[in-house]
Amino acid sequence: MIGISKLYCGAVEPGDVLRYRREAKELPSHLLQFSADKRPVIVWNMTRRCNLKCIHCYSSSQNIHYPDELTTEEAKTMIRDLAAFGAPVLLFSGGEPLMRPDLPELAQYAVDRGMRAVISTNGTLITKEKAARFREIGLSYVGISLDGTRATHDFFRGVAGTFDRTMAGLRNCREAGIKVGVRFTVNRHNAADVPAIFALLEEEEIPRCCFYHLVYAGRGSQLVAEDLDHAETRRLIDLIMDRTRDLFDRGMKKEILTVDNHADGPYIYLRLLREDPARAAEVLELLEMNEGNSSGHGIGCISWDGEVHPDQFWRNVSFGNVRQRPFSAIWTDTTNELVARLKDKRPYVQGRCAACRWLEVCGGNFRARAEAVTGDIWSPDPACYLTDEEIKQN
Repeated sequence: MIGISKLYCGAVEPGDVLRYRREAKELPSHLLQFSADKRPVIVWNMTRRCNLKCIHCYSSSQNIHYPDELTTEEAKTMIRDLAAFGAPVLLFSGGEPLMRPDLPELAQYAVDRGMRAVISTNGTLITKEKAARFREIGLSYVGISLDGTRATHDFFRGVAGTFDRTMAGLRNCREAGIKVGVRFTVNRHNAADVPAIFALLEEEEIPRCCFYHLVYAGRGSQLVAEDLDHAETRRLIDLIMDRTRDLFDRGMKKEILTVDNHADGPYIYLRLLREDPARAAEVLELLEMNEGNSSGHGIGCISWDGEVHPDQFWRNVSFGNVRQRPFSAIWTDTTNELVARLKDKRPYVQGRCAACRWLEVCGGNFRARAEAVTGDIWSPDPACYLTDEEIKQN
């Protein structure tokens, strides 16, 4: 994640991180990306089933029964191991996580063991009663996927009326006192709706929004041609920075982030170098703490069937299964060559990545996207939009 508000608008200073000694167990949630120990944030796709038909779904979910999901007791065993291992966050995802009746029980189980519990959801199933229960549990955050205005969102989700149900779920969370935010995956079908999303953040008093770059996985792999080109991506990031700055200038310090393209970090730095060199130096320090893409290192994924992946998009790669070995043992077993290499990708990336001046702060960007396009996990991420001049070593 690249915090536009944290970096470009100065919402976070290096000292804010250093006062916690950069220890994950001590850092507040909004500073976890700057931890030194990089204990993994875990995305658990607790079910593959979903009540919608999203055209960009990375898990290719349908509203059908999928066999072999971890049972409640197996999930509790997994959560105990994750908590003992020091994983700071467990993100309950899917499919649609609210389609599992034991979601509240398992979220409570994680919170009781000192983990931060987060839900990633389409929002359509969050009633006032469920929102109240989530508040009682002590959820840290609920991220709700929204793809644009009403017509755009319903097109992406494949079910008429989804926008209104999603907004109802979001409002139920907000009214229950839960921190709630929007998750928006950008492509050519909805990029024009980005200004409307910023307007919605104001109108609905939504404190957080994550703008996701498209990753070519699941049904999303069919949208490669609909991804923004490099010039369009640069215009998008400039727009997001401009709109975030406008919010801050008007006293609305919302948390705005971009996700899944760590070229955004150097791009922000280079813009600040022109506008505010002193702030640019602080941003570079924060980017070095962040370390860029963290698939297989600072983020991991466990599927509904217990398979362990480097991240939620890279499902063709499995390190093992929590039914056979604890996650902690799988994650630290560097006899697996890929497990070892993902802990530090810098010696292995190829092409323009290998000679890039920003490798220390980008981490080689997204390996799943590189593999999806080229078939080679170590080739450059095709979504990197930095020019040859911008990445050239001084």
